[in-house]
Amino acid sequence: MLVGAAQSCWTVAAPDAMVRPHGGASLALFLVPALALVFRRRAPMAVAWVTAGLAVLVWLAELAAPGTLLRVDAGGSLEPPVWWPPTAPLAAYAVMAFPREGARPVWVRWPPVAAMLLPIGLLDDVLPESALRQLSAQETGSVDGIVFRSMAVVLGGALVGMYAAARRRVLQGLTERAERAERERHLLAERARAEERARLAAEMHDVVAHRVTLMVLQAGALRVRAPDEPTRAAAEELRGTGCQALEELRDVIGLLRRDPEAAAAAAAEPLPDLSVLVAESAAVGVPVELAEHGDRPAASPAVGRTAYRIVQEALTNARKHAPGAAVHVEVRYRTAGVTLVVRNAAASREPDADLAASGSGTGLAGLRERVELIGGTFTAGPDAGGFRVEASLPAYLPVTEPSS
Repeated sequence: MLVGAAQSCWTVAAPDAMVRPHGGASLALFLVPALALVFRRRAPMAVAWVTAGLAVLVWLAELAAPGTLLRVDAGGSLEPPVWWPPTAPLAAYAVMAFPREGARPVWVRWPPVAAMLLPIGLLDDVLPESALRQLSAQETGSVDGIVFRSMAVVLGGALVGMYAAARRRVLQGLTERAERAERERHLLAERARAEERARLAAEMHDVVAHRVTLMVLQAGALRVRAPDEPTRAAAEELRGTGCQALEELRDVIGLLRRDPEAAAAAAAEPLPDLSVLVAESAAVGVPVELAEHGDRPAASPAVGRTAYRIVQEALTNARKHAPGAAVHVEVRYRTAGVTLVVRNAAASREPDADLAASGSGTGLAGLRERVELIGGTFTAGPDAGGFRVEASLPAYLPVTEPSS
């Protein structure tokens, strides 16, 4: 736009310019298409027609009254020789390079370019022979050569615009293809994960659940046949633990299968009371402060057990890795779920090496997977010299149809 405005000003304001100034009116007229270039991306067709309209207007004015806008006397200088609006190449480029959405075909965008070329091809109709001879002498070539080069500039702008538009379409197509391929890879990965989850669920149901069920039955039989009370109590405790394991296993299998009917059939129950865990930690010498906000909502059983496991694992890790540190457990209940934050301060003494090395070392990783499996978020990491575990759980499981 700045180039077009500068050329327009030079065409009219230069000493001995070819265009008569008419007190600045000609300059204002030639600045119209230059300023219209501001809208070349929003309305390229309108800009092209404005530019073509000015070219045709100058041609018609000179055809009707020679010398009205152009200096046609042989004594005047015709340099720089401009007989079309200086913005014509830019307008031709814009109308081809920036087709609007729902784009018009190329042949619809060519008419304004042809209208710009028309006054150039009919140059000898508006300039007298004496002016053409003077112009030819300045340009080192014949009048036909001048006309050809002038038309080539406008056509060149249009062709470059077509190339830019075609290149943009190709890049857009490649981008869309890459995005589509990425989505397809994501869907294939999701399908593979769903199939793997279904396979694991089947294995757990057919093997693990079957074995645990046998253990529960055997514990029940032992409780009935045991000759003394301590044995019967131990068998009952074993049976109760096995039943609890079966319930948790059933929840995990349901999550792996993403079974909507199983999730709907699971009755909601209040979230577990975490004060029991706090009391257990306090009994072994770990100072724990529990702060609960809001009322405990009803939630899916798997959510309640996950919340319980998070606090249990965090307190266990605090006992193992930060002996003597105070622990703060904050629970915020919401209608849609619960947020758990367990923070411990820095250890007041060196942890016991054997105790710290006990365990598999995958507790937090397992919690993260379990939380994400039920649609929650989980973060864990150092916090002001201590450690912080935070999880946000939904009240009910996000169930989706399994991939086909």
